[in-house]
Amino acid sequence: METIKVRLAPSRWWRLMPIIFITYSLAYLDRANYGFAAAAGINKDLGITAGTSSLIGALFFLGYFFFQVPGSIYAVRRSVRKLIFVCLILWGLCAALTGMVSNIPSLMVIRFILGIVEAAVMPSMLIYISTWFTKAERSKANTFLILGNPVTVLWMSIVSAHLIDLYGWREMFIIEGLPAVVWALIWWILVRDKPSEVTWLTSQEKADFKAAMELEQQNIKPMRNYGEAFRSGNVIKLCAVHALWSVGVYGFMMWMPSIIKSAGNIDIVSTGWLTAIPYLVAITLMLIVSYLSDKLQNRKLFVWPLLLVATIAFFTAYLLGAEHFWICFVLLAIAAGCMYAPYGPFFALIPELLPSNVSGVSIGLINSFGALGAFIGAWLVGVINAATGSAGASYVFMGVALVLSVVLMASVKAAK
Repeated sequence: METIKVRLAPSRWWRLMPIIFITYSLAYLDRANYGFAAAAGINKDLGITAGTSSLIGALFFLGYFFFQVPGSIYAVRRSVRKLIFVCLILWGLCAALTGMVSNIPSLMVIRFILGIVEAAVMPSMLIYISTWFTKAERSKANTFLILGNPVTVLWMSIVSAHLIDLYGWREMFIIEGLPAVVWALIWWILVRDKPSEVTWLTSQEKADFKAAMELEQQNIKPMRNYGEAFRSGNVIKLCAVHALWSVGVYGFMMWMPSIIKSAGNIDIVSTGWLTAIPYLVAITLMLIVSYLSDKLQNRKLFVWPLLLVATIAFFTAYLLGAEHFWICFVLLAIAAGCMYAPYGPFFALIPELLPSNVSGVSIGLINSFGALGAFIGAWLVGVINAATGSAGASYVFMGVALVLSVVLMASVKAAK
């Protein structure tokens, strides 16, 4: 195995990872910037109540939930390249159209459709990575993909705040939606589905990589079909883990600007700069964790303990209360880092537990439950904040969800 590792082409990293990173970054930009519009006046302009605002912000994830598995099946059986190309165009247009809405129903429809067309992105990218990178590389590769999340929110927090300050929330949506449409053409030109389809790998490099991937499959218990995989204890637990975990991640991500703006009583530009800081912590910790996960080949060790730390941070922020804004802000930064850092190891674990004939669509199923958790988190955190007038109760809500995810993740039977 060591001989094969040495031969694997390093060109895969610099040719593929920038494309993967940018594509997921654009997807994340167009789903996350609604939080800034909510903090900057869209509710007042369209006459949206606090409860309706929470529902609109969360509707994206409902569409995202329903189309994960169909998108994964298409990606496995047909083409990741074709699927992402179409999705890029559609989500860019939907995001830009958000800036042109004049009423609440049209905004709801666009948010739901945006969720549908982005549903296939995450599982398709993880399937793509599992096609191009081996077990020993996968946590790092997954982390470079998912870094598109905190990196995007980091710069988006600053750019979106300035765009709103200069022009308004409508122009922000339009300006930030169009790059995805342009990127679709670049994606189509540069990407191919499989190593065998590219000209920049030699015949020997293709053969070495194929041998390494086939060797990995020999140590995984075979499964006949998707039904057998979906009924397995590990897949059921991982679905629940990702759902509960996403309650914390997306409850935090969607409403962080509003929480900071109201608790700190600061302007939108300052809110943008402060919102970026927790994601800087997340980026740093994600890189460290992915390296250690691949080096030690122990995925669980870098998932549930970090989620436990995030849980403690949320509960401590609740106990301190809004009057200790800066201490709570530090705790939220810690929570952000510990919620984002485990993504690379978590998604690297799935193809290590399941054979290649079912792992891709299983990723889609697990991620769909993550979307369901994201819907619940994005909706209920907004509702709780509006009902209570502070973020304290929502910290408890997110903390409880993370506690449950910790317990379930610790009980997953890791690959031997």
